[in-house]
Amino acid sequence: MVRREYLEAIKLIERLHRQFLEVVKTELDRIGVEDINNIQALILFNIGQEELTVGELTNRGYYLGSNVSYNVRKMVENGYLVQERSTHDRRSIRVRLSDKGLALCAQINDMFDRHAIALAEAKIAHDDLSSARTSFRDLERFWISMLNFNLRGTSL
Repeated sequence: MVRREYLEAIKLIERLHRQFLEVVKTELDRIGVEDINNIQALILFNIGQEELTVGELTNRGYYLGSNVSYNVRKMVENGYLVQERSTHDRRSIRVRLSDKGLALCAQINDMFDRHAIALAEAKIAHDDLSSARTSFRDLERFWISMLNFNLRGTSL
């Protein structure tokens, strides 16, 4: 019984992620942004006001499972990110949002604001979202513990 629910939850997480990326793509189309993809837009949103190294993008999970180096290069080429060498460590490259990146980030933020209003209208309760978030975090911790135990299936 637990196995079936676990597998169904994994399938649902994957499906929700794909659907969410499609929602972001639709928003980019709606606002006429054609030089950045949905993954890149979410990376920008996750960076926000911060200045990070590419390694930090990866460690924090901001890259969303895609090729972070490719996406950073494309966002720099299209003027969404500013890339600079660190003054303290010349080997380290830091990135931050350009004005163009900040403007798109604000539009994505507006999308999330609209979603929050629509969620209330759709009668999706705050407590339900909070409960789902807690379950997702528990599952995340479980998977991290599996990685720490080399996926041996050792019980917690």
